[in-house]
Amino acid sequence: MASNPLADIFRIRELRDRILFTVGILLIHRLGSHLPIPGINVNALQAYFLTQAGQNGLTITDYLDFFSGGAFSQFSVFMLGIMPYISMTIIMQLLLLVFPKLKKISQEEGGRKRIQRYNRYGTVLICLVQGFAVTVYADSIPNAITMSRGLYTFVSLLTVTTGTVFLMWLGEQINQRGIGNGISLIIFTGIVARMPRAVWSLIQAVQRDELNPVFVIVVLGMFVGVVALVIYEQRGQRKIPVHYAKRVVGRRMYGAQNTYVPFKINPSGVIPVIFASSIMVFPLQIAESLGQNVPWLANFARWLRPGGAPYLIIYTLMIIFFAYFYTQVTLNPVEISKNIRENGGSIPGIRPEKMEEYFTRILNRIILPGSLFLAFIAVIPTILQQLFGFPQDVAFLMGGTSLLIMVGVDLDLMSQIEGSLRMHHHEGLTKRGRIRSRNL
Repeated sequence: MASNPLADIFRIRELRDRILFTVGILLIHRLGSHLPIPGINVNALQAYFLTQAGQNGLTITDYLDFFSGGAFSQFSVFMLGIMPYISMTIIMQLLLLVFPKLKKISQEEGGRKRIQRYNRYGTVLICLVQGFAVTVYADSIPNAITMSRGLYTFVSLLTVTTGTVFLMWLGEQINQRGIGNGISLIIFTGIVARMPRAVWSLIQAVQRDELNPVFVIVVLGMFVGVVALVIYEQRGQRKIPVHYAKRVVGRRMYGAQNTYVPFKINPSGVIPVIFASSIMVFPLQIAESLGQNVPWLANFARWLRPGGAPYLIIYTLMIIFFAYFYTQVTLNPVEISKNIRENGGSIPGIRPEKMEEYFTRILNRIILPGSLFLAFIAVIPTILQQLFGFPQDVAFLMGGTSLLIMVGVDLDLMSQIEGSLRMHHHEGLTKRGRIRSRNL
């Protein structure tokens, strides 16, 4: 009788403990998302957001609330989520390119931990800035604050900053003692937590005759096709053949080998979309929160509102930019060519001194269609909402960053589970082939 992979997962003690530990951490994250900041009147918040729903279209508040799993609209201790850490990671990556001395530090022994420490300090600074914007935003909501303004500002800054730092620590615990990428899983749970509400919104829209059931079924079929395309695109590779000549190491001679360098169609995975979203969210949150007292900030927030033409154009361009940027950081043609030459390798038909140019040309040809595909998936929610009238929550789930993250994290998690099963001599989750993760 063939073994059941799902049963094998819980037969392996180490894998079972890791999965249960990860589930426990994610439950803590979800509980914290419903714990409001001290000094906040939850009833006043709910009344305010109910009156604002559907009046101004998609706002930055809706965007933040969706990716935090409802934590933002509840003003919970995790309302900022993990986005400040991601924003600081982007800034640090840019600083490593701009300042050679900082890059040299990262390459030294223990330099990675030092850079990570700088990341944490920078995250705290960003949390303080965003936390202050949140206090101003709360002050504009009638009867939302139940204590003095000064005391609330101090408590709010301390609470939301501690909440984000605690989420960072939870993510690190998952990396060390759980399974999967901790930061990605925290974002993933925030998105999945909104799925029941999205499904209920779709059912209500059909019951009110706002959407044709046949049309909904057709769109859901298209959604399945989009998911299949995303998986196919993330797993697609361009294989560059490499030939290694015979060589002598010590007293042993190693024969010639033929292998290849795998370049994914989308080498950077979902990172460009997450980076672009973080960069767009940070100034918009500041502008919308402080716009009550600063007219030009209010005008800027209206001009760059999510779903508008300026937002979509800048968002698309930033996805393409970060696709090239992150690929150059992680896949350096100079280093790849150097490693191949040092190990006696060659590419058929390409001279050794032309390897860098060849790899650069191949990467540029691959990245452009991959980044355009990511940008197309990212704007699907706006198309579904504005052209077809789909509910906002449903539109977000059927495309954009949420879809890419859900598919990517799922592939990554399944890949790690399958690796653990095969390491303990069990069958994998798939009968044919292997699951390749996106390396989020």
